Amino acid sequence: MNPESIDVTRLRWFVAVAEELHFARAAKSLHISRQRLSHTVIDLEQELGTKLFVPGAQPTQLTEAGQQLLREAKDIIARAQEPEPVAQQEVALRVGFVPGVTVSKWTRIWGERFPDTALEVVAIPMAEQLAALREGRVDACFVRLPIDRAGLSAIPLYRELPVVVLPKDHTLSLFEQVGMGDLEGERIQDTSDIDTVAGPMELVAAGVGVAIVPHSIARLHARRDLVYRTMMGVPDTEIALVWPSAQTTDLIEEFVGIVRGRSERSSRAAAQRKKTEPPKKSGAERSAGARGGAAKGFVKNPGAKKKPAKRRGR
Repeated sequence: MNPESIDVTRLRWFVAVAEELHFARAAKSLHISRQRLSHTVIDLEQELGTKLFVPGAQPTQLTEAGQQLLREAKDIIARAQEPEPVAQQEVALRVGFVPGVTVSKWTRIWGERFPDTALEVVAIPMAEQLAALREGRVDACFVRLPIDRAGLSAIPLYRELPVVVLPKDHTLSLFEQVGMGDLEGERIQDTSDIDTVAGPMELVAAGVGVAIVPHSIARLHARRDLVYRTMMGVPDTEIALVWPSAQTTDLIEEFVGIVRGRSERSSRAAAQRKKTEPPKKSGAERSAGARGGAAKGFVKNPGAKKKPAKRRGR
């Protein structure tokens, strides 16, 4: 008999005896009676056609067949305890985002509307936002404009005000807004590379100049020894959702609808569901149906009495 065909519970009971080499202690650890455990072992020996324990041996000893079954039983039990591999949901849509963009609101709505359609969000360095789209690493991406839009569809979403990042004790920290004239004589750190802006922030914290960055980037690198104030006279930046025009799928359209704030009822999914519903009858068809019903003898309210006509005064 193949041990693989033996019930795992009975194999566990056998292993308990084989490791304890004592039926009473094994039965106690298994919370079953000694007699039941003994009968289980006897049944196993009969099914396998061999002795698993040396008859009459004191203390209890395993036969060679018992030792072999012990090794095999442990492997079988271990495999039975392994969790079933969870089938990973195939990713249907990959959406990238550059530093400073928060996508949690849109991914949450996606999860609520399309729980069976996996959406993966991928952090993309700003320097790679165009390459990620061109190379197909993502299906769509939240980018920071400007970007080469050749072959791409883009939906501008919002603009970000620039801020100046200052040491906490800087005199300009007392103002709510700062102009370029206020920074005269200040060393302005180079923050043109958003991906490496942590370095300039460290210099500002050390008292070496100031930095001008989009508001979300200042929040992203916020720290207790720095403050930021609205910067006047500096162009703001624009965030957009971009994807290859030739790859505008239904899923892309659905995601665009979510980002634009389209309600679930007005989504393309709702439109698709509507296609499967029976068409509504026109007014003429409803009227014809009503006339047909009356012709067949159906009366709207057969028990109603006709109201007497009101007399008109002279």
